[in-house]
Amino acid sequence: MEAILGQINEVIWSSALIYLCLGSGLYFSIRGRFLQVRHFRHMLRIMFEGRSSASGVSSFQALAMSLSGRVGTGNIAGVATAIAMGGPGAVFWMWVVAFLGASTAYVEATLAQIYKEKDGNGHYRGGPAYYIEKAMGQKWYAWLFAVATIIAMGFCLPGIQANSIVGAMKNAWQIPPLATSLVIAVGVAAIIFGGVKRIAHFAQIVVPVMAVAYIVISFVVMAAHIEQFPAVVKLIVSSALGLDAGFGAIIGMAVQWGVKRGVYSNEAGQGSSPHAAAAAEVSHPARQGLVQAFSVYVDTLLICTATAFMILMTGLYNVNGADGVMLYQGLSGYEAGPAYVQSAFDTVMPGFGSGILAIALLCFAFTTIVAYYYIAETNVMYINRNVYRPWLVVGLKALVVTSVIYGGLKSADIAWALGDIGVGLMAWLNIVAILILQKPALIALKDYEAQLDAADPAEQATVDPTFDPAALGIERADFWLHKRTEEKLREPLG
Repeated sequence: MEAILGQINEVIWSSALIYLCLGSGLYFSIRGRFLQVRHFRHMLRIMFEGRSSASGVSSFQALAMSLSGRVGTGNIAGVATAIAMGGPGAVFWMWVVAFLGASTAYVEATLAQIYKEKDGNGHYRGGPAYYIEKAMGQKWYAWLFAVATIIAMGFCLPGIQANSIVGAMKNAWQIPPLATSLVIAVGVAAIIFGGVKRIAHFAQIVVPVMAVAYIVISFVVMAAHIEQFPAVVKLIVSSALGLDAGFGAIIGMAVQWGVKRGVYSNEAGQGSSPHAAAAAEVSHPARQGLVQAFSVYVDTLLICTATAFMILMTGLYNVNGADGVMLYQGLSGYEAGPAYVQSAFDTVMPGFGSGILAIALLCFAFTTIVAYYYIAETNVMYINRNVYRPWLVVGLKALVVTSVIYGGLKSADIAWALGDIGVGLMAWLNIVAILILQKPALIALKDYEAQLDAADPAEQATVDPTFDPAALGIERADFWLHKRTEEKLREPLG
């Protein structure tokens, strides 16, 4: 089975997808005049503004929901795998993907906001399937993305998270994999049967706490080995660009694994984060697009970088002879991803580091599984819009719980191979779509900026731009058209 999955991955993650991810990020960065740099301070300010409503969550809750999908085992085991397979230079290409991917994240999140709608329960729903159908007019393509996402998020990806939790728990306390898998499955079931509101409140509390705690501990580990910092930076750059003869032969691998793990980790272009973005209650689509762009920085430039520097600064990176495979206690990067970082934690907290990382990874991966369910559920609701099929929702819940148990008990190689297939399929379908549909998102950005610029400089911090799709020539933005009509009816006469 591993051989078959490997062959499928070679086709999906060919150089064409690598170039597509990097090229689209660069293209959107240029079209948006590097919005990820120009609006950095503005992103920080608006991130905590806004409130939830009966229909949607706040901007910060939506950010937390998307981060709960981004911040997971990919930031720990995924980074270790990237370094193991592509060398230290893979970290550099993860940075590149994050910087360029922030603009991609803006485009897909803004499109999700523009074309969102309310489901039968009055909650906001949106994402690639919705904007593909409405803006592109290709329902078959929208259904193709929805089905691919249900398979990826409902089965392929949860197994990776469960597998990493199981590995960390076994390494820290020798807990049997079956016991850990069952506990995770019960916990996930308790959350996903509570609905999107429970998911949002859960993510809002857990994600910031676990992210800050992990970064703080990471900085402590790096501070204890600070003398290695210059050498590690040099190692990453020389490996990435082939400046060192020892890494010249694997520069292609550094690019491939850096992009592959970068997309898996920060999800820019993958099409998963727009689902959470669409659930936000905001006054203008571009507003949430900018918030989602910032989340890419949090994921890759902070958390993934912290993991990479811990691994490299503590001397855990070792090449095993001529085969170029980093080993840890006889295990490959896939199998020992959590163990690398647990060992780094142990350098400053002997006897406790492995346990602390295991708990952190449990929080990271658990919230990611919950976020995966929400994304898959949104696509089930898309399919159910005209003909309600209750068995699909029940089946999805059962599929996610089954994936957790299956992934926890199977080898790490199988779990990661399935996950890579899921990510690759979604990325192909979504990036092609947003390249075609980019215009409304860029128009929205221009409109948002114009309203900010028109305000008095002293009042710009309090300006809350509004969105009128009809005035901008954006069609089929039905939710916003209805909202605009209602606002006009409430305006006083004369």
